[in-house]
Amino acid sequence: MPHRKEVLVTGGCGYIGSHAVRALNEAGFAPVVLDNLSTGHLEALTAAGDFKLYQAELRDENALESCFKQHRFTGVLHFAGVALVGESVRDPEKYYGTNVIGSLNLIAVCKRHGVKNLVFSSTAATYGVPQSVPMAEDHPQHPINPYGRTKLTFEQALQSYHGAGQIDYLALRYFNAAGSDPRGDIGEAHDPETHLIPNAYRVALGQLAHLTVHGNDYPTPDGTCIRDYIHVTDLAEAHVLALTHLLNGGVSGAMNLGTGQGHSVLDVVKACEAASGRKIPVVMGARREGDPPSLVADPGKAKQVLGFAARRSDLATIAADAWRWFEKHPHGYAS
Repeated sequence: MPHRKEVLVTGGCGYIGSHAVRALNEAGFAPVVLDNLSTGHLEALTAAGDFKLYQAELRDENALESCFKQHRFTGVLHFAGVALVGESVRDPEKYYGTNVIGSLNLIAVCKRHGVKNLVFSSTAATYGVPQSVPMAEDHPQHPINPYGRTKLTFEQALQSYHGAGQIDYLALRYFNAAGSDPRGDIGEAHDPETHLIPNAYRVALGQLAHLTVHGNDYPTPDGTCIRDYIHVTDLAEAHVLALTHLLNGGVSGAMNLGTGQGHSVLDVVKACEAASGRKIPVVMGARREGDPPSLVADPGKAKQVLGFAARRSDLATIAADAWRWFEKHPHGYAS
């Protein structure tokens, strides 16, 4: 059996990270996971196939050193970070400490061990309020919250390190990750849960009386916000393509991961009702500060550079795959 190339996956116990671990296994890589297990789930990793796990903080340089000394990494998929917009406003120190200082620490160790290829889990939140839709990679970046600012700060750091010849990278700017592995054994389980589809299914499962929709007076066809939803397994596949691109000497830079198709909040609710066969009562609430009416990706660059095309990201498939997970795991992972 040929030797499998080792890849470090930071945050590999998380929602997107665990799906990426499965995708790496299926592509013939050997994933090594570094996660502090503060929000991730060991069961997600166990379901995702072969792995080695180091429970450690990105800011613990000794732990990172120890991990790198025991492996010969061909690259890093960097998912580890904190990602709640509201919390980032209340606790910016946590966000700059983890998303910036922790990430810079990771690059320092990569440099010392000659690991040059890094795929970064970035976000459409680096763009801020859209000046035009769909949004291409050259759209101005003016993030409106500390979460988006920390992700942009690290993108800029990667650009600088690359300019100095020290790292090759792709920063993947996600739009709205959604869905679950179609096998129904890895899925979405956050606490607190802020995402639309999981909360819609909590209503379908009788755990919530209704779904609150934040604003129905936006300049959109049904008055609710429009977002670009991309299936988490498509996201995971894009990371493997991105890593392969870097290993083959491909150019560094940033690219969007989305579909180019927008769906309103009420469109998503209807899709969840159809997938679950259950009614999901909706109550209209006030707008949330900082929610733009529409966020839709221009996905052309990822298609052109990586050959990436979303395969499971139509809304009906996303809703059906997510329901398969929630029906089997109504309270998330056992732990």
